[in-house]
Amino acid sequence: MAIAEADTIAAVATALGEASVGIVRVSGSDASRVVKSIFRTPSNVGVEVSKRQFKYGLIVDPWTQEVIDECILLWMPGPHSYTAEDVAEFQVHGGIQVLQKVLECTLKAGARTAEPGEFTKRAFLNGRIDLSQAEAVMDLIRSKTDKATQSALSQVRGYLSDSVGAMRRELLTLQAQVEVTIDYPEHDVESVACAQVVEVGTRLGSNIRELIKSARIGQVLREGVATAILGRPNVGKSSLLNALLRRDRAIVTELPGTTRDVLEEYVNVRGIPFRLIDTAGIRETEDVVEQIGVTKSREFLETAELVFVLINGNEPLQQDDLLLLSETRKLHRIIVVNKSDLPQAVDEGSLRGLAGDSAVVKISAKEHDGLGALEDEMERLVLGGSVEAADLTYMANARQKRLLEDAESELQEAVAAAQMGVTLDMIAVQLQSAYASLGLVVGEEVGEELLDEIFSRFCLGK
Repeated sequence: MAIAEADTIAAVATALGEASVGIVRVSGSDASRVVKSIFRTPSNVGVEVSKRQFKYGLIVDPWTQEVIDECILLWMPGPHSYTAEDVAEFQVHGGIQVLQKVLECTLKAGARTAEPGEFTKRAFLNGRIDLSQAEAVMDLIRSKTDKATQSALSQVRGYLSDSVGAMRRELLTLQAQVEVTIDYPEHDVESVACAQVVEVGTRLGSNIRELIKSARIGQVLREGVATAILGRPNVGKSSLLNALLRRDRAIVTELPGTTRDVLEEYVNVRGIPFRLIDTAGIRETEDVVEQIGVTKSREFLETAELVFVLINGNEPLQQDDLLLLSETRKLHRIIVVNKSDLPQAVDEGSLRGLAGDSAVVKISAKEHDGLGALEDEMERLVLGGSVEAADLTYMANARQKRLLEDAESELQEAVAAAQMGVTLDMIAVQLQSAYASLGLVVGEEVGEELLDEIFSRFCLGK
């Protein structure tokens, strides 16, 4: 594993804004010199750079000796730190001006401003974590629900790494057996080696497929499900958005066409983030502004992963209802019959016939009745049922999914070749390719361009 570059870096590690505490983080071989240049204890007792410690003191400008702020210094000598380098964290008052001045002091003392994600990149380059763990750090920061947090934290702790590592060790043992048979055919029977390739390759391929399945769950937990709330004006779209959010986000009136633009909000349903989009009511209209909203609603329909087709149960089906039911018949959708607290005028038999395989759920957005049944159906459509704890161990992202698919394909080819009696030399090449693909999942032999692309998505200070 490569060693991180020698520059000492610094950045504000907490979100900018008014807060009781803010942190400026420094990492690198000259971190101790930065500390000695800008940190003073009341008794002028120095920091023992050989051991971990907390110290109270003052931040001073190294050029003017002006006192900038009081602080708590957390000193963590390498290799037992996040980056495996010497790390200092200055816990100061959380105002923007104070944090900026403290950061400027570290730069005057010889540090440079860290790039986005550079602390985590150094942790990877110094062997502190592997690439899948590094990617999970950003998933953890961006997680929107408890399930997403739990899954990302499991990956940060190395569950995916451990699983991939165990498979690589098995593959390495299998490769060694194949190579021995190739080099010393008089000692090993080729048919025995082929049988081992079939047995081990089939089992590992099955394990990899389980990891690939988690990529869909990972995407859902990471990004949320884009969910469009569609319906003609005044059927209760904004009321449904407010009911699912458990707060008033959208304006609700008796006047049709109140919502003229697209409103977006995240809602946590059983640990799954849904990105709800309250669209303008779809109907023919002469109002220019409302026409723009209707056009946006139809555009979003093309990219939505889940659609609520909202029907007013207090009225017979209208032509606009029938048009929406027809336009959405090939989409993942739930037919939501709203206003169940009022006398019902919708012909349920006709509606269920138009719904096809789509679920029909009756609710009252105003009274919050039926929301539990709707949330049950949302969960079922997205995940096919409740997600068990074991499913949350992994959150494979698109890069990892592609490499896992490559590894599975190469193992399938190796197994097929062994079953057909292809020479072991060819089988060995396929096993080596599968081993290399699994290695790339955790960051073995990755290029600098890929690392830069991955870590550029991180926030400053992490």
